Amino acid sequence: MTEQTHRRRESDVDGWGGPSRRTTALRGLHGQTVETIGSRIVRGRYAPGSSLPPEELEQEFGISKTVLREALRVLAAKGLVDARQKRGTVVRPRSSWSLLDADLLRWQGGEPDAAFLDNLAEVRGIVEPAGARLAATRRDDDDLDAMRAALQAMTEAGTDAAAVVEADLAFHRALLDAAHNELLSRMEVVIEAGLRARDLLVHAGEHWPDSVPVHRAILEAIEAGDGSAAAAAVDTLLEQASADAGRVESAKPRARTRSAAASRARRSRGEPRS
Repeated sequence: MTEQTHRRRESDVDGWGGPSRRTTALRGLHGQTVETIGSRIVRGRYAPGSSLPPEELEQEFGISKTVLREALRVLAAKGLVDARQKRGTVVRPRSSWSLLDADLLRWQGGEPDAAFLDNLAEVRGIVEPAGARLAATRRDDDDLDAMRAALQAMTEAGTDAAAVVEADLAFHRALLDAAHNELLSRMEVVIEAGLRARDLLVHAGEHWPDSVPVHRAILEAIEAGDGSAAAAAVDTLLEQASADAGRVESAKPRARTRSAAASRARRSRGEPRS
């Protein structure tokens, strides 16, 4: 496939998971290359210490040496790769990665494991109760309106998992913003990436716990200006979130066992595999 053909195909797919932000074909191709290689590294397809074969990547993506070189430069800035003489571009150990980088957080959240969710829970436990305590004394009318709108959207989402996730993200984003601390607001990058991963995991099932009441308790405490109550309500929410994620994780082995048993039963009856 030629680079020109690859560009045309890529124009129909947004590598960033939302409406396209591209302004030129080259920029889009470069972004997609960064996206694909970066996510492969973070998810373990390219292990630390392994070399990235430039010729194979150029052929696979249908890109030029210049595009690949620029993409690798971006990944190097994120701490993912390092160019070495005689060895080419090598994947760096995880300890060298910029783990708070927005892209790395998103790539990790795409296929979250138990360790990532545990790390998220710890960070949220440190950041969000303190943020809620500050929000209770610093929030303004716009902040309250944003949280109310998010809570209303969460209520109206019903069984629409995608809508529930987006409303949940909007609520927590508004909560951090209500603290009116610029550095704390930047923590939304960490919170949002992991929160989205957890929400998608929990809400992927047919049934999930109703989180509207505990979110409403947070809002009511902030409306009342009660920092201690707001922090306590967030603690309750986080306990529920961890329990929900734990139930989903523990259910996975049972689901795999049931699936395997069903497959064996079908084979014993001479039925084809599904």
